[in-house]
Amino acid sequence: MTDPVRGLPLKGASKSDVMAALQEFRKGDIPWRGGKVLAGVYDPGEEVYETIRAANADFLTENTLYFSYYPSMLGLEREVVGTVIDLLAGGPGAVGNFTSGGTESIIIALRAARDWAQAEKGVPGVPEIIVSLTAHPSFHKAAHFLGLKVIVTPFVAGEYRADVEAMRAAITPNTILLVGSAPSYSHGVVDPIPAIAALAVEHGILCHVDACVGGIQLSMMARAGMTVPEFNLSVPGVTSLSVDLHKFGYAAKNASIVLYHDKSLRKYGLWSCAKTTNYAVMNTTVMSSRSGGPLAGAWAGMQALGLEGYIKIVTQVQEATQRLMAHIGEIPEFEILGRPDMCMLSVAIRPNIPVTVFDLDEAMSKRGWSLHPLFSRGGGPASLHFCINASSVPHVDAIAADLRDCLRDLIASPVTRDIPSYVARIQSELKKPGPDLMERVGPILGLVAEEGQGVGVALASAVYDALPADDLDELLVAFLNDLYV
Repeated sequence: MTDPVRGLPLKGASKSDVMAALQEFRKGDIPWRGGKVLAGVYDPGEEVYETIRAANADFLTENTLYFSYYPSMLGLEREVVGTVIDLLAGGPGAVGNFTSGGTESIIIALRAARDWAQAEKGVPGVPEIIVSLTAHPSFHKAAHFLGLKVIVTPFVAGEYRADVEAMRAAITPNTILLVGSAPSYSHGVVDPIPAIAALAVEHGILCHVDACVGGIQLSMMARAGMTVPEFNLSVPGVTSLSVDLHKFGYAAKNASIVLYHDKSLRKYGLWSCAKTTNYAVMNTTVMSSRSGGPLAGAWAGMQALGLEGYIKIVTQVQEATQRLMAHIGEIPEFEILGRPDMCMLSVAIRPNIPVTVFDLDEAMSKRGWSLHPLFSRGGGPASLHFCINASSVPHVDAIAADLRDCLRDLIASPVTRDIPSYVARIQSELKKPGPDLMERVGPILGLVAEEGQGVGVALASAVYDALPADDLDELLVAFLNDLYV
């Protein structure tokens, strides 16, 4: 008899038992296909979803690393990338590669920019990238991995778009790349990409457009005859672009594309090593071995939807978004931040209303809605984020009605908290770091449930919002460190 291994049965279980056990794990998951999840969910409908799932499963064991063994992977990638290049108006020289997600696409694009700058123009110090405060955190993560310095510039007050003149003032001899969002995740607004790209050309540097969340949606909106700000590879000076297929491309995760204006830049994002006794490794991505399932699934989803299918979804989603915005506009306590360019928006509660978006989020969650509260940063208020996708189209009237009702109830029974005192207590605990940090912080924020009661997160969220970003990052790392044990 061997010693027991945690989680591993001594004898193999039947398929039915395994699947039943998996369903037990799933019991606490959100019902993502019900249309009441308005963040991180993109549902193409049952028929298309089943086609994607079947293709994903059929190519589960094909390895994109070994394209000589599996030429199907090379063929599928060429087709998928070619489709996206056409959608994003790439010229005849545009190229790209399939990646595991927006973060990896951004890492690859920034690595190409770093190595291009070092080889082609020289950088006297630490290479710098300039991003707006509204840019996705993935740029900070990529820069951390790549040894780049991130220069953060403010957004235009009230518009939540990148401030081009602030970017101009931030350029130094070490600047290698400017970043624009199409759109920013937080507010759904597209940065002034032509102006940012022109500034990059003026200084002989690169320009990356983060179209991870919006690239496909905006492209299909344009094809449907809707007005869309300029953002794609046709804009002079845009040298690379990231676009996720597992968002509004409605593919299964993980599926993203990184595009370059030509091969002369992409070569700096590729990697090869023939220096060991092992086989020569050639990579277009950070990862080496990758399942072919997501690639096959992305291709299958595109085929199943077709151009007309995408345009139909986009039209319905945009109409639903406008309806939701009209409903919200009728509630005087709410303010939509900026002017969203697509189906994403953030809603703040006007000053002097004794309700926080965090309490509103908690109240909405009790009615079955899964929303996404965002912290206040850079002069913008905390807000509640809405991302409308195909499955949420039938529910926008109900969303608005519940928002109105929850807000009314909260105003009638306002919650008062001394947030500064909570912040002071948390910061006091942060001065005493140790593996038990969350054990000490949890009870302060009410994150330890009484027996038979759930844990409310509105208080914790309000305190997190008031904490300096560095303090909050330290706290969240401690939380993650405790969570995965």
